[in-house]
Amino acid sequence: MDLQKRINAFVELGKFLEQFSVNPFEKNTTILQNDLFFDGFKHQIKLAQEHNAWFTKENLIYAFNGWSKLLTDSNFKTWLSNYNFNKENAKKVAIIMAGNIPLVGFHDFLSVLISGHDVVVKQSSNDKYLLPFLAKYLETIEPGFKGKITFTTDKLDNFDAVIATGSDNTARYFEYYFKGKPSIIRKNRNSIAILTGKETDDELEALSEDIFRYYGLGCRNVSKLLVPKDYDFQNFFQAMYKWHPIIHQNKYANNYDYNKAVYLMSEFNILENGFLMIKEDTSYASPIATVFYEYYQDSQNLKDKLQTDSDKIQCVVAKGLLDSEVPFGHTQKPQLWDYADNVDTISFLLKIS
Repeated sequence: MDLQKRINAFVELGKFLEQFSVNPFEKNTTILQNDLFFDGFKHQIKLAQEHNAWFTKENLIYAFNGWSKLLTDSNFKTWLSNYNFNKENAKKVAIIMAGNIPLVGFHDFLSVLISGHDVVVKQSSNDKYLLPFLAKYLETIEPGFKGKITFTTDKLDNFDAVIATGSDNTARYFEYYFKGKPSIIRKNRNSIAILTGKETDDELEALSEDIFRYYGLGCRNVSKLLVPKDYDFQNFFQAMYKWHPIIHQNKYANNYDYNKAVYLMSEFNILENGFLMIKEDTSYASPIATVFYEYYQDSQNLKDKLQTDSDKIQCVVAKGLLDSEVPFGHTQKPQLWDYADNVDTISFLLKIS
């Protein structure tokens, strides 16, 4: 199975997912093997929702829509044109996936298979229904994938390299357990937004998407603001208001109530609007329903801080400040070539020998 065949299969998968990127779902009779898989995937979506209350239909649709737009032939050409796939030597690559947002490990899964390797997937129990079904779809439309995809709940063994995502604590375990193997070990990271006070209402409203999408559970979600001294949060709170229905989601509301009670009992100074709290804090990882903020003095002070804390930061949302900045509203819209932790997964996979 050559590279183009692998690409073609994932392009077809993108077309399949496009049916589930709208509400209600729209069956497309031209999709390959659709009679066999359409209703089955609807059932897996239902199971995913029932198993994990954070996986609402809205957020699942958002994830499917994102991947359906990414899995196109033109995107693959842009992504893969700078790599040399002529020396493919199939190895077995293990992936330990997180389960914080729907299909969060899909890019690693995609990268391993596109690179020509076999994949062994150990999923999070929080997100175990969607990817195995999509893998079956891939195997059906491209039989060359059969035997190259394995899902396991057992202890990982007999593999040549590993990509593992977890917390700072689990990363220490991963580093010990997988020593001697080529590896990418991902730790806790969070995303930030740099505000100047000159943002438009539209930009701040777009920022609300970066904060609230997936209930803020992703490493690409903005969990902290860096603001100039004496920043006025009034416009910020006004721009967040479009997300006020989020408080009607029980798990979110429970977290909001709990964290607010903790802050008040601890006599922390917070600002809140009934569904979001902001708190001055030097940490990057804020609890659900909370965004931390910290003041900066000047642009040099800001750049020094970002450099010092680079290993804690996934995305930086800003406008006209940094070469690597992400536009407002785009943290959950990465391209195929936007790698987690800025570690080039394809280069890593092509060097495995």
